[in-house]
Amino acid sequence: MLNRFSRRTFARLFGSAALAPTVLPALSAEAATTPSTTGTAPIAHAFPKGFLWGSATASYQVEGAVNVDGRGPSIWDTFSHLPGKTNNGDTGDVANDHYHLYKQDIALMKSLGLQTYRFSVAWPRIFPTGTGTPNPKGIDFYSRLVDELLAANIQPYCTLFHWDLPQALEDKGGWQSRETSEAFANYAGYISQHLSDRVKHFMTLNEMKSFVDIGYRDGRHAPGLKLSPDKVNQVRHHAVLAHGLGVQAIRAHAKGNVKVGLAENAEACAPVIETSEHIAAARTAMREENAGYLTPIMEGKYTEHYLAHHGPNAPKFTDADMKAIGSPIDFVGLNNYTTTWVRADSGPRGYAVVPAPSSYPHMMSPWLRVGPQGLYWGPKLIAETWGVKEIYITENGASSTDTLTPDGHVYDSDRVMYLRNYLTQLHRGVSEGVPVKGYFCWSFMDNYEWADGYAYRFGLHYVDFQTQKRTPKLSAHFYKEVISRNGLA
Repeated sequence: MLNRFSRRTFARLFGSAALAPTVLPALSAEAATTPSTTGTAPIAHAFPKGFLWGSATASYQVEGAVNVDGRGPSIWDTFSHLPGKTNNGDTGDVANDHYHLYKQDIALMKSLGLQTYRFSVAWPRIFPTGTGTPNPKGIDFYSRLVDELLAANIQPYCTLFHWDLPQALEDKGGWQSRETSEAFANYAGYISQHLSDRVKHFMTLNEMKSFVDIGYRDGRHAPGLKLSPDKVNQVRHHAVLAHGLGVQAIRAHAKGNVKVGLAENAEACAPVIETSEHIAAARTAMREENAGYLTPIMEGKYTEHYLAHHGPNAPKFTDADMKAIGSPIDFVGLNNYTTTWVRADSGPRGYAVVPAPSSYPHMMSPWLRVGPQGLYWGPKLIAETWGVKEIYITENGASSTDTLTPDGHVYDSDRVMYLRNYLTQLHRGVSEGVPVKGYFCWSFMDNYEWADGYAYRFGLHYVDFQTQKRTPKLSAHFYKEVISRNGLA
C-alpha cells in the first residue's frame, strides 16, 4: 500500500481518481469515450486532429496455441526449447493465450480508447512449412481478429514478419538463403489478397536490424547463429530484399488501395549538443548508421562508405535486387526506445557516436537507455533525409518488473515518467511539422519478451500468466487520458 505522503503525491501528479479502487481495476467503454474531467492541468502538448493513438503486440509473444489448428513450428519454438537459451527456460507455448482470448483483449483495447492496433501474422500459421499449400484455419484466425477490431472501431495495422520464421525454412538456410526472401514475398502476397479488403496498412518486416544482428551474428536470439561477417552481411541483404519483394507482392495482390511500409528500429541519431555542427553530424550519421537496412530501402543503393567499410565481406547483389529493395513505400514505421548520440568529428565520416557511460539511466532492460530526444530527432531526420511524408512510431515503451500491490493495482510510475517524457519530445517534432501520423505504445500487455522470457514487463496491462487475468496498470490510465485529450500536460 502507498503511504499517505505517496498517495497525496500520486493524486497531485495523476489526479485523485488515479488511486480510487473503484476506478483503476476497470476501464469501462463508456469511460474511454468520455473526455476526462479528473485532471486540472491544461493540455500543453496537444496533437493534431486525426493523430492516431494505438498499441502493439507480436504473434509469438502473445498468441500461444503453438500446436493448434495446423500451425507449424517456428524458429522461436525450436530455440526457446533449447536448454539455456532463454531466461528460466521460458517459451511462448502459451504466452498470453491471445489466440483464444483475442475477443477479451480487443474489449480491453476498446475500453482503453485505442484507435488503432498493430499486430503481426504468424507466418507458420499461414504456411506451416513456409511455402506450399496455405492453412485455411490460419488465415481464418486473422480474418476473425480483423473483423473484431473493426467492430470495436479500431483500425488494424498488420505486420507480416515479427521474427517467427517457419522452422522448415531455417532448415533450408533461413535468411542465409535468397529463397527465403522469395518465400516471404509469396506469403506477403497471400496475406494481402485475403486481408486487404479490410486492412489498409501493411508493414513488411519488423526490426531487421534486431533479428539479423542478434539472431545470426550474436547468437542470443533464434536461430542462435554466430555467422562470419560476410555471411551476416548477406543475411542483411536477404532481409531488405524480402522487404522489397514483399512490397511488390502486397501491391500486386491488394484489393483496393493500401499503404505499405515497414517497422524498423533505425538508429535515432541525435546531436549530443544542439548546435549547427553537431546537428549536421547527426544528419550524416542518420544515413551511415542505418546503411545496412533503412538507407538502401529509401535510396535503392548501399552507401559507398558501407561497401568500402565491409570490403570483401560486403553483400553480393544485383541491380535487380537493388531496384526491388528500393520499391517506393508509403510510410516509415520507427521503433524507438533509445537515442544514438552523435558529435561532430574531424575524421572522414564527419561524425562520431558518443558511447554511453555505465552510469547512464536505463529502464529494467539493460539495453533500454532512456533518451527521449530520439523520438524528436529520429522522425525529424528521417523526414528531412529522405523526404518521407508519413511516419508512425510503431513501437515505444519501457520495461519494468511490475508487481501487483496488495490492493490489486500496478503503480508503474516509472513507465508513466518514461512515456510522458518521450511523448513530449514527439510532440515537439509534430508541432514543428514532422509528419508523424500515429503512435503505437509497446506493448498493449505484458508478454513473452524473447530470450528474456517473462522477466521483464513492457505492458500497459499486467498479465498474470498463471490465470491469464489482465489488469490495467497506472500507465494504462495515463495513456487513456492522453488518448482522450489527444495530448498531455
